Amino acid sequence: MAGPANNMRKTEVSSLVGKLEVDVDIRASAGKFHHMFAGRPHHVSKASPGNIRSCDLHEGEWGKVDGEAKVAKERIEAVEPEKNLITFRVIEGDLLKEYKSFVITIHVTPKQGGRGSTVHWHVEYEKIDEKIAHPETFIDFCVQVSKEIDEHLLNED
Repeated sequence: MAGPANNMRKTEVSSLVGKLEVDVDIRASAGKFHHMFAGRPHHVSKASPGNIRSCDLHEGEWGKVDGEAKVAKERIEAVEPEKNLITFRVIEGDLLKEYKSFVITIHVTPKQGGRGSTVHWHVEYEKIDEKIAHPETFIDFCVQVSKEIDEHLLNED
């Protein structure tokens, strides 16, 4: 992947705490994109196999918040279908070697007056120490996954 996404916004709350945001325009509907993460997360790896290896349900039901690990190394913390919003917290894995906390929110909104949607990725994190870089390459990953899911959804129609 090339450097950080062109429309990435970074906010440093302190030298250790920060936020990254990016918007990705897609052609699929907001509801369909949201449903890939909230209702069919096991299909995300089919849509973006180069970026997501697998997604396994450990306990509970797909798309339900029950405090248990839902997807790989993330826990679903919030699902708001009426807003096409979902929030994940990283609970184990490589990211936690460098970050004390890492929370990802995906909010998809329909484009006004046209076909398609905008996927808003919001990442909040706390680095273990100041030597750790901000996770800007993760934003590139989010953009790539968004585009691949969009293509997958359009091919389903």
